[in-house]
Amino acid sequence: MTGLRKVLLVIVVLAIGGALVYVNLTFARPTGPEVDVERIERRALKAVVSASGTIVPQLTVDISADTMGRVTRLAFNEGDRVDRGQFLMEIDPETLRSAVDRGEASLRASRSSQRQLEVAIETATVTLQLARDNLERQQNLWELRLVSREAYEQALTDVTLRETELRAREVDVETQTERIRQEEANLDSARYDLTKVTITSPFAGVVTRRNIEEGETVVIGTMNNAGTVLATIADLSVIEAEVEVDETDIPSIRLGQSAVVTIDALPDEEFAGIVTEIGNSPIQAGQGAGTQATNFKVVVTLNDEIPNVRPGFTCTADITTAVRDDAIAIPIQSATVREVILDANGQMVRQVIREDEEETLDGNPIGMRFSMRFGGDGAVEDETVRDDDAEGEELEGVFVARQGQAVFLPVVTGIAGERHFEALYGVVEGDLVITGPFSEVRNLNDGDAIRVVGGAQSRGGPGNSSDTDSQGGFRLRIGG
Repeated sequence: MTGLRKVLLVIVVLAIGGALVYVNLTFARPTGPEVDVERIERRALKAVVSASGTIVPQLTVDISADTMGRVTRLAFNEGDRVDRGQFLMEIDPETLRSAVDRGEASLRASRSSQRQLEVAIETATVTLQLARDNLERQQNLWELRLVSREAYEQALTDVTLRETELRAREVDVETQTERIRQEEANLDSARYDLTKVTITSPFAGVVTRRNIEEGETVVIGTMNNAGTVLATIADLSVIEAEVEVDETDIPSIRLGQSAVVTIDALPDEEFAGIVTEIGNSPIQAGQGAGTQATNFKVVVTLNDEIPNVRPGFTCTADITTAVRDDAIAIPIQSATVREVILDANGQMVRQVIREDEEETLDGNPIGMRFSMRFGGDGAVEDETVRDDDAEGEELEGVFVARQGQAVFLPVVTGIAGERHFEALYGVVEGDLVITGPFSEVRNLNDGDAIRVVGGAQSRGGPGNSSDTDSQGGFRLRIGG
């Protein structure tokens, strides 16, 4: 009988022990949603603006005709490399060559007329000298009264007439000289027009387009009608990427910033370049469906020559706008927005309950609501009675995991990398920031209980003292 009691006593003790273990495990189990965390570290961040566009040569020239006519010779094909001054084509020169011949003949006739007028001047000069000699003889005879006054006056009039004739011949020569200059100018113009029938390359490059065939007639451009574009020549030694950048990214782009360009036709290669031009006038795009996007043209000049490139290739440019070599980085997916209470200094405050020493009749402590401001290291910096009517303000921040709770920390961000933001203020290195799941981060509130199931484990150190303070008679209270 005594042995049976001992057995029953052992069974009761084990049952009670098992029950205690079960209760302990059940009620000690952490509550709240399961979250993933990531330890905040210092990282090298690079802010990049990506934009798409096309490859263009820095120098491109459309070859057009300056004279109308039929193409009689054609000496190039599309894709040919040409040198500066190399012959490309010839337009029928017969009409312009005839104009040159007429100009030369007219100039020869004008010069012949000038020589005749010069002879006339010489004749007028001799005639004038004879008239002056005769006047001198008649004057001497008139003084001796050997000739009549009429003969003397006739000699005087003859001299005046010969002087007038000489001046007239000199004017004729001057007029003919100006006419010769005009004929020379016309001849130079005709010769220049004749040179237009021969078209040469203005620089060394590649013929990227040919729009003419031998025997076709070219048309010159007018005010209202564009002329025939015969060919396009591009200098492919300097290549540019013209991309369209959204207006929100333009303020961060500066001349001289480095960029990496990828060309869709050459997917396995990357090409370095720098920003050399930023458009001042926007390119309107996306007009339709009630939306309108404003883009600006940005030109990236590639550093090296690219073989096998073609103008018009589509490309993407990744422009590096800022670099941080040692920045406190937070994951992009952890960023969220919450409404918080700010004090007069713009610092975030959290509502807590302080348990006074005075007790009520039922033995429970009197609860008073306070607001506490926390510093960057988590220490309480200030404590004031909370104003329940204080208005909140939406701030960007992150939730960090501290002692089984999600604590919201407002964050001032800097540049944005591919997967992380730069945190200028609000978190410190080593904090465990909650990164997911997204549905849980979206619904978290400051002080919610959480269970960390992924990522780094909770860190120790003084930073945890900002969450709760069990020795000072305070406990964090969530909500109103």
